[in-house]
Amino acid sequence: MEGTILLADDDAAIRKVLSRALNGVGCKVHATSLLSTLTRWIGEGRGDVVITDVAMPDGNGIEQIQALRAIRPDLPIIVISAQNTIMTAIEAQDAEAFSYLPKPFDLPDLLGKVREALLLKQQRDVMPPVSKDDDLPLVGRAPVMQSMYQSLAKTLKSDLPLHLFGETGTGKSLVAQLVHECGDRNEHPLVVVSAHQIEESETTQQIFRRAGEGTIILDEIGDLSPKAQKVLVRQIDDSANQARIVSCSHRDLSEDMVRGEYRKDLYFRLCGTVIEVPPLRRRLDDIPMLIDVFLRQQSHATDKVLRFAGGAPPSAISAYRWLGNVRELKNAVIKASLSVSHDEITWHDIAGSLHLDRASLLSDPEPAINAFRERIRRDIEEYLADCRPDLPSPGLYLRVVREVEVPLISSILQATRGSRAKCAEILGINRNTLRKKIRDLEISDTKS
Repeated sequence: MEGTILLADDDAAIRKVLSRALNGVGCKVHATSLLSTLTRWIGEGRGDVVITDVAMPDGNGIEQIQALRAIRPDLPIIVISAQNTIMTAIEAQDAEAFSYLPKPFDLPDLLGKVREALLLKQQRDVMPPVSKDDDLPLVGRAPVMQSMYQSLAKTLKSDLPLHLFGETGTGKSLVAQLVHECGDRNEHPLVVVSAHQIEESETTQQIFRRAGEGTIILDEIGDLSPKAQKVLVRQIDDSANQARIVSCSHRDLSEDMVRGEYRKDLYFRLCGTVIEVPPLRRRLDDIPMLIDVFLRQQSHATDKVLRFAGGAPPSAISAYRWLGNVRELKNAVIKASLSVSHDEITWHDIAGSLHLDRASLLSDPEPAINAFRERIRRDIEEYLADCRPDLPSPGLYLRVVREVEVPLISSILQATRGSRAKCAEILGINRNTLRKKIRDLEISDTKS
């Protein structure tokens, strides 16, 4: 069997034995004695299956499952423990662990559970889960999404007010609801409030009373009038039963505060923690997964089995603005599924539902250049994710520039059959500059 196993156990002997056994059946193993390291690995998108002990030096493995699920909901987690009590088994089941094995356990039993978990993970990867409420799905493997999951996991047990900002259609409301459902206040009321409802003191008081010790989601909080801002500050300070406030806006409120357009006292009451919900154009690799989810939703709605053909997206799709983000993609997929007679949806169908033409593409006259820019952005984000928790070593700019210059100049020289004059013309630099770069970068060429 193939897969990457994340193993967390404070017993070095168990880590050694399990690592050797798992390696022997074809698995890669990352082993640690700390839950904090395990959480970081999962936030970075590593691993296909988790094996964790319960009693760890920095926490309880079962209690950590909920936070880990907030980062990666479909990651199978196997719990092992020397606490051979019925309560440990019940707690593992309540936490929705994939399996629980008391110590000492038989290696064949554990390897069998790992095999089952890997098969389940593979099936889920092929068919992403349908959103339970037919809303925008919170799925994605892109580094920016994994970073957001990791940040969210750290806030679930906190009482600090949380502010989520992101463009329209990114799924901020869904993230806010997830924070309530996975947090300590999920047994208390959840109250969702729009900006226009916070104008009168009496109405705002009723909202806070109704929420009690639960969660208040303040939607599009950046649109509050000066009067409403004043009312909200007063109510937050006067509230006896302090609900947790999760606010959402389509822009970063710190910029409004600096310009004097948003009250500083309200900003600091709302923004204990600030997390960005990334736009779709910064997670283009997640689009096929999202399309699969939307097609499954549409299949349930129409009793029709719809499939996505997949393949590489055309340059028009790669260069598209996606101003409506995930919601715009969802609408495009639904429209495409309704406008075709066949069951397999292609990129061409989706492009047609977006009415792609020159006006709907980016203003860049060369869409391929824009797509290239997005690929570079994704590569840099993945590189930064690989460096965590550390930052890259100094000199990153020159290293990146060199890595781009060498293949760029080499490719143009090859295309021009070694003509430095033509190469310099295409690059927009003079021949002396080109000659120096060829020498300094040690680029092989055939001189004209």
